[in-house]
Amino acid sequence: MIRYTVTWHSQARSELARLWVSAADRAAIATAADEIDRRLENDASKKGRRLGQHYRVLTVPPLQVLFEVVEADRMVRVEMIRLSG
Repeated sequence: MIRYTVTWHSQARSELARLWVSAADRAAIATAADEIDRRLENDASKKGRRLGQHYRVLTVPPLQVLFEVVEADRMVRVEMIRLSG
């Protein structure tokens, strides 16, 4: 198992906050965001599905994230987030 450090682009973090504030079920948003972090901490390059050469997409309802794995640094950067579906 390879461990990664998960970081969020500032725009993705801001969008997560906006989604949480406007959500009817804030607990679902918070739980999904926490689960995204947990899943991406281990073997991130195997999570979600490939989108292009550098990015992957992971869905944890009700959220979906676009992320990049930087293998050399063992880093994951969440670039974008949106509601899944």
